[in-house]
Amino acid sequence: MERISWHQYFMAQSHLLALRSTCTRLMVGASIVRDKRIIAGGYNGSISGGSHCSEDGCYLVDDHCARTIHAEVNAIIQCAKFGVATEGSEIYVTHFPCLNCCKAIIQAGIRKIYYAADYKNHPFAEELFRESGVSVEQVELEEMILDTNNKEKLAFTAELLGKLEKTGMPEKELQKMRNKANELFIHTS
Repeated sequence: MERISWHQYFMAQSHLLALRSTCTRLMVGASIVRDKRIIAGGYNGSISGGSHCSEDGCYLVDDHCARTIHAEVNAIIQCAKFGVATEGSEIYVTHFPCLNCCKAIIQAGIRKIYYAADYKNHPFAEELFRESGVSVEQVELEEMILDTNNKEKLAFTAELLGKLEKTGMPEKELQKMRNKANELFIHTS
């Protein structure tokens, strides 16, 4: 059995956290890691008990949502709330951190950032990371690890197989295709 790398493991965790996001503009997740252990996680959303963008829409000020706390800051705040040190840790984020998150990451003593996707990378954020000695590396999540479109792919495959059946395709060939689809989607190995 081949295990996934640490980078893929922690990045997948951040992508799972992003699925909790209540932001309608961009779903972001972040995992803070120290000594190969997740010490905190965050996703972008509103304050605890507050109304969410997904419910009441974004509250935009200068094209930025004032309602949303970013994933990186939520993870850092979680550490502060529970007394967990962030000095020397790493953070895995689904998207390149914004300028404000960049400053929070630096001030929290996080030494390495791994991000999956570029997103409005601010040149000053990049400069601040360099100046402060924070290492930044892009680590894209391998799609096979976390497939967020699995249900749609499965439905589409079932639809195609149904149409092939109606064309009169020989049952033996059709069964081979069904078996292959089952193998791909069910992972019975």
